[in-house]
Amino acid sequence: MKTSYLALVLMGSWATAGGPLVLCAQAETSSVPGNATSGATIYGMLDAGVVAEHGCASNCGATRVSGGVASGSRLGVQGREALGNEVAAVYALEAGIQNDTGQSEEGRLFGRQAYVGLDSRLGALTLGRQYNLQYVTLTDVADPFKGGMAGSASNLAGYGVKRYDNTVKYVSPALRGVSAAAIYSFGESPYSRAQNRAYGATLGYSAGAVNVSVSHQRKNNFIEAEGTVPAIDMSARNTLIAANLDLGPATAFAAVGVNKGYGSSPWDPSSAYSSLALSMSSSDSRDTLLGVSVPVGGFNLLASYVRKDDRDLTNRDANQMALGLTYTLSKRSDFYASYAKIHNKNGARYTVGNASDSGRSDAAFNLGFRHGF
Repeated sequence: MKTSYLALVLMGSWATAGGPLVLCAQAETSSVPGNATSGATIYGMLDAGVVAEHGCASNCGATRVSGGVASGSRLGVQGREALGNEVAAVYALEAGIQNDTGQSEEGRLFGRQAYVGLDSRLGALTLGRQYNLQYVTLTDVADPFKGGMAGSASNLAGYGVKRYDNTVKYVSPALRGVSAAAIYSFGESPYSRAQNRAYGATLGYSAGAVNVSVSHQRKNNFIEAEGTVPAIDMSARNTLIAANLDLGPATAFAAVGVNKGYGSSPWDPSSAYSSLALSMSSSDSRDTLLGVSVPVGGFNLLASYVRKDDRDLTNRDANQMALGLTYTLSKRSDFYASYAKIHNKNGARYTVGNASDSGRSDAAFNLGFRHGF
């Protein structure tokens, strides 16, 4: 069975965007022998909303306009060229945009994705900056909020880093509903190749109403790659079992995760030491997620419960309750609203973020609009 890598990329964009939108517009296509196609697709997403935070311990901003609340705003180009014998070259360049200010997300030109590779009936092999498979499993399979709005499961669950640099990724073709993927990210640090190394794999099954995925990832010494030796090893090991079941009138979501290492829980990698002090990260925890999505007319009602069970002596547990809805105006446009509250225990300081912001409080309300093109 031949894998359509372009379809996989679009599916990944839908999963990480956080909503049921058609995101691409075909810019150029041409037919070639063998019913294969060559061409480029320019696509994008603009998302802006009002974020109101409550219950901030410190440094709490006022109600504000924020870009990328339900879905990270982006502009991208992707495509493929048929090379013959059912082999095609594939590529993608995707830039993140903070459309409330017009600035680049993460200070990178193509910080969301940048890869090139080959696709064939044996699978797809790509190299470059790509998504962490454990994050994709959490947002695509387990989270009814798809990693966006205040209800994002990644506020508490799993690993905080969405993408890896210097990554080799393989995605298998689906065979009777079974598929697999694996990644390896080279450390490429001048001090030690092992210091920033990462690897992971996913095994999934999707057929009919059932979608199940098991994912594992490991990231070594995240902040050592900057050339310093931190006081605490920020390595992370995360295993996640996720599933969703289409029941007809509703879709049920569930996940269980096991996390090891001080870097294994959500934290802000752009400010490693301060984030560690603020969040008081757990080195041994279990995640549980239960959620539901209910379409009613043009609305889609969302709800989820996420629990962080800290197994350290400090027992810094946290629970998140979230409610949300989207209202579809067209295949490319919708309104959204959500509210989430985190109950931190014993000094835990997890915050309510969204698709582009880690947040600064234990409660937040979002209201916004997004359009894909």
